[in-house]
Amino acid sequence: MVVVLSVFNGFGGIVEGMFSAFDPDLKITVREGKVFNYNTPQFDEALRVEGIQMISESLEENALFSFNGQQVPVLMKGVSQEFSNMTDMEKLMVDGSFKLREDVVDYTTLGTGLAVSLGARPGFINPIEIYAPKRDVRVNLANPAAAFTTGYVQIGGVFSLNTPKYDEQMAIMPISKVRELLNYSNEVTSLDIKLQPGASVKRVKNQIRNILGDEFLIEDRFEQQRESYRMLQVEKWVTFLILAFILLIAVFNVVGSLSMLIVEKKDDINSLRNMGASNTLISRIFLNEGWLITFSGIVAGIVIGLVLCLLQQHFGLIRLSNIPGAYIIDAYPVIVKFTDILIVIAVVSLIGLLTVLYPVNNLRKKLTGEFNNMRYKE
Repeated sequence: MVVVLSVFNGFGGIVEGMFSAFDPDLKITVREGKVFNYNTPQFDEALRVEGIQMISESLEENALFSFNGQQVPVLMKGVSQEFSNMTDMEKLMVDGSFKLREDVVDYTTLGTGLAVSLGARPGFINPIEIYAPKRDVRVNLANPAAAFTTGYVQIGGVFSLNTPKYDEQMAIMPISKVRELLNYSNEVTSLDIKLQPGASVKRVKNQIRNILGDEFLIEDRFEQQRESYRMLQVEKWVTFLILAFILLIAVFNVVGSLSMLIVEKKDDINSLRNMGASNTLISRIFLNEGWLITFSGIVAGIVIGLVLCLLQQHFGLIRLSNIPGAYIIDAYPVIVKFTDILIVIAVVSLIGLLTVLYPVNNLRKKLTGEFNNMRYKE
């Protein structure tokens, strides 16, 4: 249980680390509609909340990218210059470098899957041609091209999050270019907020929500990737329940051992009764012995589990693949959490207690029956 829960924590830490390099500490979006203008007194007050270090604009929209005869639907993510200071994009780059604009040239950073689909990479001279749908314009079947705005960007770099949602669809661009293509002025789809070191995410989030009201949605990193974290947690605790069920079956060995012990100690039980020991005292002796068996198993299991986790952390004994670099990490990640240890102890103790009670209760009933028979004969 300790090892399995720790491995799931390790995978959760890997996922969190990847998204943390891309997702902001807090993200503000509008509940109804797609875009909003944050140049209002209400937002001015909200963005002055203590603990906010930096703000980045983001504008997302679907478009069509064309490069060397290849056409691919793309999710354009327009970001302001602060985005490069807010995120750790260099950590995610696999080719080229992250840049938005140099002089009069606009650049885009493509996901790995998108770059492969387009057959594009940094250093190519030819630009990517963008077709963005015009807002509030009906498509003319005689001239469909009139319903699109055309633009061009150069390829700056390629990034990878090892997530199809981003790698196969997203292209990061200057927000000014996206606004130009979509005919927006100051609108954004979200405001990304980076907090000062040590600032409370919960406190800042609640203060912003109180100022903006229910019209806007404020999400932290876990809420932004709710589905991914929920999937990991569900897998983790379902696996834990399966292990607990297996343990429940295996722990019946304790029932058998304790039952045999009671049979073997029949003469000793009679001796204790003749010396004046009560049925409750005799039952408690075997109950304590069953508890000692369970407790020793808990301690041994926790110690062995922690030792295995420590060895895996430092030496990576169990590897994901024999080919280096085939995955993001080479060995199974392990993160031990104190709360998981407490949960394991509580669950195993409860199962052990319920298991020990069965033979002890049978012994108590048997002793009580024998005592009643003796009184009846007298």
